[in-house]
This record gives sequence, structure tokens and C-alpha cells, in this order.
Amino acid sequence: MSFRYIGSKARLVTSISRHIAEWGGRGKFIDAFCGTGAVAEAAAGAGWPIHLNDHLACATTMAAARLIAERQAKFTGLGGYNAAVNKLNKLRPQHGFMWREYSPASITHLGIERRYFREENAGRIDAVRSTIRSWRQAEVISGIEERLLIADLLSAVSRVANIAGTYGCFMSKWTLQADETLELRARVLRSRPVNTHVTTRDVFNLLVGADDLVYLDPPYTKRQYASYYHVLETITLGDRPVVKGVAGLRPWRDKASEFCYKLRALEAIEALVRSIGARRVLLSYSDEAHVPITDLRAALSNLGHVSLHVARRTAKSPWERCST
Repeated sequence: MSFRYIGSKARLVTSISRHIAEWGGRGKFIDAFCGTGAVAEAAAGAGWPIHLNDHLACATTMAAARLIAERQAKFTGLGGYNAAVNKLNKLRPQHGFMWREYSPASITHLGIERRYFREENAGRIDAVRSTIRSWRQAEVISGIEERLLIADLLSAVSRVANIAGTYGCFMSKWTLQADETLELRARVLRSRPVNTHVTTRDVFNLLVGADDLVYLDPPYTKRQYASYYHVLETITLGDRPVVKGVAGLRPWRDKASEFCYKLRALEAIEALVRSIGARRVLLSYSDEAHVPITDLRAALSNLGHVSLHVARRTAKSPWERCST
């Protein structure tokens, strides 16, 4: 499976893992901007307890699902994980929120034709999401099992979305992938559980211990993740926000990131590192980002010892494809 996500570290995780492995200790690994969780998964493999954080619920859901073990997702009430996925794939489409707002059905209801999904796939998203909610409310599934199924739905959505790479807007013409049928796929789960804590806090409000290893991967450019992944956030939360404009954006301004503004980014990064109580901080940043690396290094040198390590992606793209 794959998921398209701007700034994913899937192509850099091997290089980053070397530095994670250098430090052991009694603390935990805090992935403060976890995204889809590629780095946190590597840290878990190195034996760290994991704290996942992101201001988007869809990101923490995708990241946390990578750390779920078989014994945590038995789906006893549904006959097992594969059986649960099969039941969801057999559901009939529903004419719900996603169908009304993000498929061509929107032209009839709203006067705007949004082409994020074919009508049938949008209806399938509605059916799957509402069924997952009902299973959880009836306690047929646990919270961890609910998170896993939502993450599987997000992966399935990515495979049929009529987008160029993000959900900032849809394609005017239908892509080949949009004609595929939405289908959830059961993933291979971990053999051992990971001590995992999940939050969606403001990064400045994280509780950090001196022995923790904090990994920072802030946004590099003007792209605001809350607007670029609004559809996935709505699916994850299962709510029905008032959406606006041709793109159907949910309210997102309260999640606008200071790191995305060129004139504020350096000050924001410096303030964040200064506020962290850990002795060890790993920071990923691009040499094509808002803040020149020389300026960033100079600013952080005032806060402690700084060492620079260069890593290269194997491909250059506005987003990276990461496995989930």
C-alpha cells in the first residue's frame, strides 16, 4: 500500500534511523510532526516507546496504525481482521456527506460539481465510515481496531481519489485511478506491540522529558497541511463540517502553521527548539525551504551544540510516496 503525502520521510528514513539508533536511554521517542509515521515506525523498530503528535487527526491515525500489533487487532466480534475488512468492502454505497459534497452529486445539491471521487466511491466511503462508527459505538470493535480500519480506509481513498497529489483541489478530468473501485486492504500487522501514545496537540504544548529524543519535521513551504488534507481529516473525524468554495474546504484556519510563513518560519523553529526540555533534538529541514540552512544553523547554535547531516532523496517530487 502507499499514501501520497507532502514531505514524507519514507525515502530518507534509513539515513534518519542511523541517528535515532545512536541514542538510547530511558526516555521516549517523540515524533512531534508525525505525518504518516515513517520515522516513528523506524524508532519503534529500534526499541523506543513512541509518542505520536500532529495537529491533524488523519496524520496521527495513519501513523499509529503502522504500530499496531496482531494481538491488538483480533476483531473477535467480527471473525478477525480480514473478515472485518471483507464486510466493509461488501457494503452498499450510501448517499451521505462525502457523496453529497465531494462527488458530482454536489452539482445537484450545491450547484458546484466537485470531482474528488466518482459517486459510487464517495458513497462507499460514506458506508464504510458510518459502519466503523456504529461498530465502535456498539463496542463490536475496540478503539485500536477502529483506528486501524479508519487508516485502511484512508489508504483506500488515496488509491481512488481524483487528485494530483493532495486534496487542495480535484482534477478537472477524471484520472484512471478514479475509475477504480474503492477497496480496503488488510495490512500486515506487527508481531509485537509498541508502547504508543497519540496526541493532536499544538507542538509547543507537548510534554517532554529531559531523556526523550524529540524529532521535529516542521513544514518547509507555504503549503498548509490542514487545507491540503481537509478531505482526509473529515473522513477521520467522521464529522459534517460546513465546507466552502469550489474545493469544499472545511474550516482550517485555526490549524494554520507558523512554519509555513516565510517571514515567521525561522523565529518559529527557534522558539520551538528553545521550548523543548529534552537534551536531544533531531530536526529535519530542506535546503529548498523557507529558511536557508546557514541561517537555521546559526540560530540554533545559540541554543546548544548543532551538528549537520546531509541526506538525499532518491527522487525529487512535490510529494513523496510512503508505504502504509
